[in-house]
Parts: sequence; C-alpha cells; structure tokens
Amino acid sequence: MPPPADIVKVAIEWPGAFPKLMEIDQKKPLSSIIKEVCDGWSLANHDQFALQHADSSNFYITEKVSESFNTVLAYFFVVFQLHERIQSSSMDAKLEALKDLANYSRDVTFAQEFINLDGISLLTQMVESGTERYQKLQKIMKPCFGDMLSFTLTAFVELMDHGIVSWDTFSVAFIKKIASYVNKFASDISILQRSLAILESMVLNSHDLYQKVAQEITIGQLIPHLQGTDQEIQTYTIAVINALFLKAPDDKRQEMANILAQKQLRSIILTHVIRAQRAINNEMAHQLYVLQVLTFNLLEDRMMTKMDPQDQAQRDIIFELRRIAFDAESEPNNSSGSIEKRKSMYTRDYKKLGFINHVNPAMDFTQTPPGMLALDNMLYFAKHHQDAYIRIVLENSSREDKHECPFGRSSIELTKMLCEILKVGELPSETCNDFHPMFFTHDRSFEEFFCICIQLLNKTWKEMRATSEDFNKVMQVVKEQIMRALTTKPSSLDQFKSKLQNLSYTEILKIRQSERMNQEDFQSRPILELKEKIQPEILELIKQQRLNRLVEGTCFRKLNSRRRQDKFWYCRLSPNHKVLHYGDLEESPQGEVPHDSLQDKLPVADIKAVVTGKDCPHMKEKGALKQNKEVLELAFSILYDSSGQLNFIAPDKHEYCVWTDGLNALLGKDMLSDLTRNDLDTLLSMEIKLRLLDLENIQIPDAPPPIPKEPSNYDFVYDCN
Repeated sequence: MPPPADIVKVAIEWPGAFPKLMEIDQKKPLSSIIKEVCDGWSLANHDQFALQHADSSNFYITEKVSESFNTVLAYFFVVFQLHERIQSSSMDAKLEALKDLANYSRDVTFAQEFINLDGISLLTQMVESGTERYQKLQKIMKPCFGDMLSFTLTAFVELMDHGIVSWDTFSVAFIKKIASYVNKFASDISILQRSLAILESMVLNSHDLYQKVAQEITIGQLIPHLQGTDQEIQTYTIAVINALFLKAPDDKRQEMANILAQKQLRSIILTHVIRAQRAINNEMAHQLYVLQVLTFNLLEDRMMTKMDPQDQAQRDIIFELRRIAFDAESEPNNSSGSIEKRKSMYTRDYKKLGFINHVNPAMDFTQTPPGMLALDNMLYFAKHHQDAYIRIVLENSSREDKHECPFGRSSIELTKMLCEILKVGELPSETCNDFHPMFFTHDRSFEEFFCICIQLLNKTWKEMRATSEDFNKVMQVVKEQIMRALTTKPSSLDQFKSKLQNLSYTEILKIRQSERMNQEDFQSRPILELKEKIQPEILELIKQQRLNRLVEGTCFRKLNSRRRQDKFWYCRLSPNHKVLHYGDLEESPQGEVPHDSLQDKLPVADIKAVVTGKDCPHMKEKGALKQNKEVLELAFSILYDSSGQLNFIAPDKHEYCVWTDGLNALLGKDMLSDLTRNDLDTLLSMEIKLRLLDLENIQIPDAPPPIPKEPSNYDFVYDCN
C-alpha cells in the first residue's frame, strides 16, 4: 500500500554520523520535524537546530518553504559560531569563517539572525580598523589578506542586499576605506568589484552618503578601470558613474558632465567597451543605456526654457541665423527712414527662414517643449554645417510654387520629435538595455543627430512635393524613417545617415504597402466564417506554445532600489503542468535549469489569481519602481493561499506576454496579451492564405451560390450495391 501523499522520504545528514533516510510528515510544524530529527541522533536543545539545503545555495528551511527536503541538518547556532570565528586570532580560522559567512549571507534567514547579533557593525569595524593590523602582514601573506578582505566585502554586500539594515548608518571612516580600495586593489578583481558595488548602493540609497562618496571618489580615479579588459569591472564602474550622475543636484549635473567630457569618458567607453572585441552583456548594455539617458536629460533644462522676447542675447541668436543665411553686406544707417526699411527687410528674411511669426520670431520659441533647445540646434546647424544650412534656406526661400519647406517651423517640430523619441527628461528604466552606439561617437551627438534629421526632413519634403497643409504628414513620414533607421542600431552617425538615404519616401511607401498586404484583413462573409471556424484551433496552438515556454522556464532578474547586478531567480512549469518550480541562482544560466535544482515549488491548483502592473503587491511596496512606467508594464504576480504571492518582473515585453498568457491558460482564462492578438492575426492570415491558394484569381462571392432546384427524377443515381 503506498504511503500517504504528505509523507516523504528525505535523506538527512549530520556531521560525523551516517546519513539517515527518514520519513517526514509535511503536515507537521517545522519545529516538530526538527525535534524528531534531533531525537534520532540524541541531540539536545532542538530549538538551536535548523534544516539546511544540501545544494550549493545552503539556504535554511523556513515554514514558508518547509515542503523542500533535499537538505542536511545544520546547527542553527552556526550563526553564533560564525560570529565568534570571524573574530579569531588565527588567520586561517578567520579566513575560513569569512568564506562561510560570504556563502551563508545569501540566505535571508541566516542574514536576519546574523544582523540581530550586530554582525553588520562587526564587519564594518573589521573594514575600518580591524584590517589595518593585517595590512602589516600583507607583504608576507598578500593572497591570504586579499581573500580575507574579499570575503568580508562579499558578506557585507549580500547582507545589505536583503534590505534589513539602512544604508544611512555607516560612518565616514567606512566610506573612506571602501573608496580607498578602488585605488589600492585595482589588480584584485574581487575586492574592486565589491567595493564598486558598495559605493553604488551607498549613492543610490542615501543622500548623505552620496555627498560623502562624491567627496571621496573622483571620476579620474574611476576612468582607469574602464580602460581594462574585465567587462564586469567596467560595468560596475559605469554603474558608479551613473549613480553619481543620477543623484547629483540639478546645479551640479552639468558641472559633472563637463568633468566627464574633460576626462574623455565618451571616447574611452567607445574604444574600450563598445568597440572592444567582445560581446556586450545585458548588464553592460543597461548601464550604457542609463548613461545615454542621463546624458540626454541634461537637455531638459533648455527644452523646458521659454525664450524671453526681451532678452537681447537670445534675440542675437536669431539675428545670427539670419546673418549666416543671407550674409547682408551692408546695413542701413540708423536714420528714421532706414529703420522702417530694416524692419521690412528683417520681416522678409524671417519669412524666408520659415518662422511662423515673421515680425517677432522669438515668439516661436515660447512653447515648451522644445523651448530654447530648438534654437540651440538651429544655431549649431548654421555654424557647424554652414553649407547645408545655407543651401536649405536659400533653396526654399527662392521657391514660388508653395512647396517651400519652412526651416524654422520644421526645426522646432523636429527638435520636439527627437526629444520624444529619445525620451528626454524621463528617468531611465530599470529593465531597458536599448542603448545606441552612435551616440557615443560624438561629443555633441544630439546636435549632430538633429543636423542629419533636418536634412532628411528637407529631402523628404521635396520627395513628397509637400505644401504647408502637408506638414504633419511629412513629420509622420520622417519619424517613421528615423525610427526604422534606429532599430538597426547603426554604429556611427555616418552609418545612420546612410541608413536614412536608403529609406526614401518611395521606399517607405513600398514598406507600408507590403505591410498592409501581409496584414490584409479579408472582410467578405465567407472569409469571416472561415476565420471563426479555424480560430479555436489556432488559439489552442498558441496556448500549447505558451505552456511549452513555461515548461522551458525563464530566468528573472531580482530588482530592487539598491543594486541591479548578479541577482537572478528561475521559474519553470513542470512537464505535467501541475507545479511551478522556482529558486534563486548565483548567476544567469546558460540554457534550462533542471527542476531538481530549484528549491521551491508552488502547485498550480493553489494559484488564486494572476495580477499585473500597479495591482502587483511588489509594485505597491516599492515606490521607486511604481513610478517607473516601463517596470510597471513588465510586472505581474501570482497570488496563492490567503496572503502568499510570487512576484515577477519580466526581462522584456515578450516574456511578460508569454508568462501572463501561460498562467491565464493554466487557470482556464482567456489569453489577452498583445502578443496573443498579433500571433492570432498572423497565424489566421497565414492559414487562410494557404487554404485559398487554389482559389487564386477567383473572385469569392459575398453570398453563397443559390441551391439549385431538385431534379425531376433521380434516375442518374448509381447504386453501388
């Protein structure tokens, strides 16, 4: 007779004793199970023991995960033992203890107990002063000292990453010591990596610590780490720079940008990171994206600044635009008659420049966005691409057929469009990796981007033979051209320009026509009936694909307000579609993760609901994430039992749709994602076209043909019998 479902056999070990195969009743409280195990070995004080996973995670078993029993018995008092061992006078014992601490600290149960013993303070004291006496021995035992410091910092990072202790509690001495490691241990990858991670977390989580870190670490100290070959160190270095950039007060940000320019950060990143002979991993791509966003956000102030029509310095910019375009050789003198002539001449020239307000063009720049940024772009184009500027202005000002392209109005609207495309003024997303290499090839990349696009706009205007009434249509086409060129991720501005040359208005029309044909929606009654007939089997096909993807599983990144790196967890559905297996990972996996290596499981039958976006519990808890629109769009949660929840933030929109569809399918609900709608449309269209191949060039009537009258006799019927 088979044992009850709640009884499982588990292999349990105790140091110095033979392992035992014991029957465990999962309905019992965890404390009762531990007591039974301890009694089996005659161990007293069972309340000082805990069960611990035997796999590489070494996580402790708690009531929440007590259904997982591939464990060894661990002496719960190990927390107290480690606390004592890391203070040992023996270097070997201390090193081994710190190694164990670095490993165990990833477990939140252990971390809570260690922190309760004031373990964080002990580690910071060791960093501040305790390591000093070991530095005297560094020459004779350098490897030991390096390993000891590395394990200490690793344990600190892991403990702080649980969010139990506030970052505001650390002293200036500790910050100075961590900052000094960035310079002293440039050759020790492990120490350098942890030190950079700690500095980033300090800056992001505390305004006071930001100020202290900014005083201790300079861009000049960080730059050499970007010139190395270790991409992980480069990633952490850029992350620290981004953190300092992000948390800097508004009045300090431009100053910091100037320092970055002086230190040639852009060219160093271009040479040693983007154009290095190796692939850029996702974390590096994210940090480059963040740096790109923060750099472009420096334009927000000018974008939101209205022009003051009474400001002579600002008006002089408009005068300069006119002077460069028309190069007036002589100006009328200041007699009363010549003033009127000058006003008339200026009005005529401003009209040729394409301003809406010919009398006072300063009024064109009072709308925000793009505000003064548009005028800055126009002046840059006029000065740095003077021939192209003069050609565009004179070419359009000499037309008499109402097909002139208004340079001023076009520049203002184009600047606004480019700000929307690059999301100027928005905070960087926690999940986006969408950086563009071409923006790292020039110190004035936004202005050069504008110069290329304004010439494209003028070219497209001529190809469309547009008039002022077609202005919005032209802008829509230009936006499509720019977006299509950007999706190819050109490596330089010249390559971007070349891509645009191949995306003429004629080519855009061909692309649109091709897309319309591929997405053709047959509206005749027979086709609609055929769609209705085959749609259920297409939906079943999509459902099976989603469930198969859930069986394969996905690696999710653990996001928090402290650090983004090196925190992963994996979730996958069992092949019988009855259980979700999940667990933490030390690093991003290469391929699928086996079920038996995932510590936790959730029966599908226990799932009560799947919620998305702002309804997710973890979105309500984390205010910083809640404000990020892109993160909200990727968040979903599984609710189970009375208060249980499993929270996800998908790596991208595709995975979000796959998982929400798959989970809804498991619960017997409709799959409502955009991906399902697109897949359904595509597969329906393909299936219908395949079924209609034999009817090519045959007109399908809207109504079925009439049923003929019954024959007068059935003598033609042949009886096979």
